Amino acid sequence: MPDPTLPLAALAHVLAAITWTPDPVAFQLGPIPVYWYGVAYAVGLALAYLVITREARRRGLDARIVDNGIIIVGIAALIGGRLYHVIDQWGLYKDDPLKIVLPPYSGLGVYGGILTGTIAVIVITRLWKQSFWKWTDVIAPGLFVMQAVGRWGNFFNQELYGPPTNLPWGIAIDCAHRVSDHGIVQYACPAFPETTFFHPLFLYESISGIVGAFTLLWIARRWGARMRPGDLFFIFMIWYAIVRFLLETLRTGNWTFFGLPTAMLVSIVIVVGSLIALAFRHRPGAPDDRWGEPPARDEETFEVDDDDEIVEVDDDEVEVGAEAEADEAVEADEAVEAGVGDGGGDAARPAPDA
Repeated sequence: MPDPTLPLAALAHVLAAITWTPDPVAFQLGPIPVYWYGVAYAVGLALAYLVITREARRRGLDARIVDNGIIIVGIAALIGGRLYHVIDQWGLYKDDPLKIVLPPYSGLGVYGGILTGTIAVIVITRLWKQSFWKWTDVIAPGLFVMQAVGRWGNFFNQELYGPPTNLPWGIAIDCAHRVSDHGIVQYACPAFPETTFFHPLFLYESISGIVGAFTLLWIARRWGARMRPGDLFFIFMIWYAIVRFLLETLRTGNWTFFGLPTAMLVSIVIVVGSLIALAFRHRPGAPDDRWGEPPARDEETFEVDDDDEIVEVDDDEVEVGAEAEADEAVEADEAVEAGVGDGGGDAARPAPDA
């Protein structure tokens, strides 16, 4: 019987052979460099759009809202994420503030993006008279997808890594990209030569995003009908906060508050707050506003009105309309037969238009 560990050993050997450090520039558009960081987040946003629109249709929401809303929310999340990162890594920008707004815009804080993105969703759903909590459930899996793909931008920028490791999936970091903490370069060369490998924290977050997205989609299909709108979003927040809390134990040079990593403190608040919210929402006597079963797709038809707008019509309405037309046709036939029987003949028929 072959050794089941042989494939893993072979994979570890291949991963250990990857010692190169990537170029952050993907390609050039004339004099303008296009960075892998931006490409990764653009691809992540596109995939998140597909997941969100698919879930919106499945859950009976108007997926066309995503077309406009995702741009607004994306910009708001980008601004919040950038501000969080700048505060987190202020040492990189205090001597040259223009780096905050000039390319390549590397560095986004997820918590900052979630905060401003959530505010944008609140505003949009109120303006468009939509359910905020239902849309957060639909958006949550898309956020995981965005994170899973976007974090690879950190790989090309040689950032978001942890301490040295001998694990086969460790990554190389150029000496010039080693993290600086209060002016002191962590793991500086030559004490830690370029052959040193580090924990790929970006990879851990990416894997967490992939597993999290599939888990949320599975939960939505397995128990979604019995869940209250917003429950899936709170599960997302708890999941991400726990992962982030654990990864912060491996990070260096991060933003601290009274000696504790700020992201850790935020993670604790989010986990506790989300658990309390879930318990309160499912307390005895709470309003029973469950999602309910999603509409069956084969029971949906569409018609076009005079303004060429697509209007969704239930099959029940179509059936009622068809029955009404059939009844009118029968009544008309009976009226004609009655006219013939009374001797009305052609006189009972309406005269043609002049």
